[in-house]
Amino acid sequence: MLQKRVDQVTTPAWQVGTFAGHRRFVQVSGDFITEMGSTIGPVEVAYESWGTLNADRSNAVLVLHALTGDSHAVGEIEPGHPTPGWWNGLIGPGLAIDTDRYYVICPNVLGGCQGTTGPSSIAPDGEVFGPRFPKITIRDQVRVEHALARSLGINRFAAIIGGSMGGMRVVEWLVMYPDAMERAVVLATCAAATAEQIALASLQIRMIEQDPHFCGGDYYRYGVVPAQGLRLARELAHLSYRSPAELDSRFGRSPVASGQEISDAHPSFAVESYLAHHGKKLVERFDANSYIRLSEAMNYHDVGRGRGGFRRALSGVRAAVTVIGISSDRLFPLAQQQAIADALPTCRGLSIVESEVGHDGFLVEVGAIGAIVRSVL
Repeated sequence: MLQKRVDQVTTPAWQVGTFAGHRRFVQVSGDFITEMGSTIGPVEVAYESWGTLNADRSNAVLVLHALTGDSHAVGEIEPGHPTPGWWNGLIGPGLAIDTDRYYVICPNVLGGCQGTTGPSSIAPDGEVFGPRFPKITIRDQVRVEHALARSLGINRFAAIIGGSMGGMRVVEWLVMYPDAMERAVVLATCAAATAEQIALASLQIRMIEQDPHFCGGDYYRYGVVPAQGLRLARELAHLSYRSPAELDSRFGRSPVASGQEISDAHPSFAVESYLAHHGKKLVERFDANSYIRLSEAMNYHDVGRGRGGFRRALSGVRAAVTVIGISSDRLFPLAQQQAIADALPTCRGLSIVESEVGHDGFLVEVGAIGAIVRSVL
């Protein structure tokens, strides 16, 4: 039987009641019925915004975050936000996404853990959803984002921009609401998850579920966190986010830091320590159940599902679309962005950002991506 071990827990930044900073909260629906037929109940969306919405509400830009991102696209570490803005340098006065011209909105995604309704939220019965929070799809997330836009009086965005899981949502926006944006930027993503991407995410889910503190997803009531499983899942994911060349140039076969003994209790190589650091950081700020539900949503992603395939689905897109890929991305290889660009009648070709970083280049290469985005906006 699981023993309660509160002494092992550091209060996570995602825990209910800790939300602060510049987030706003909007209830966008009553009973929300998912694509798979489950009812969630009232959905609240947390979002942040920068700039000023003009009189005719035509200057809004929607920015969509990736798997473990949140609404804090811009800013510093602050209460409720343990990390700086994930797109600092791209959004702001005079920057590529210029907040002197545009009203920029970044919502936390449905199923997340930074204020928008998700597994760590309180259900209508007064208890935490936990494992009762149903499986969701990218299309469910987009429906909630569309409801947020309508609640803010925005019928048409000047642009919608997102990368990775955020890019999946941009692709669905283009098909589900073809008249809801003038332009779109799709970064480092795919039209449909591949077998390899599904396998990689599924392994991460299994790592979390096999943690002895997972408790079938009901770990909240025991005051524990499946930290080991979530840490390992993040380490595996982070490995796929970076390129072999970058890891080799940064770490090679370098041993651990000088003065640290090599033993069973410590990593032997610097790259192991690097991955462990990123795993630990995620445990401190992210909910394991959200990680599972969002990973499943990415696995279900297929813009062509029920629409005659992705080419037919994308053939009706009307917004002007810019597709960007990262040259060294091994999680979402360039061929996947090329397939999107080729299928879009409103895309003039694939823009490639040369980078050694890998998939994370869509977050890191702010200068190169900013130059492309600036030309679009």
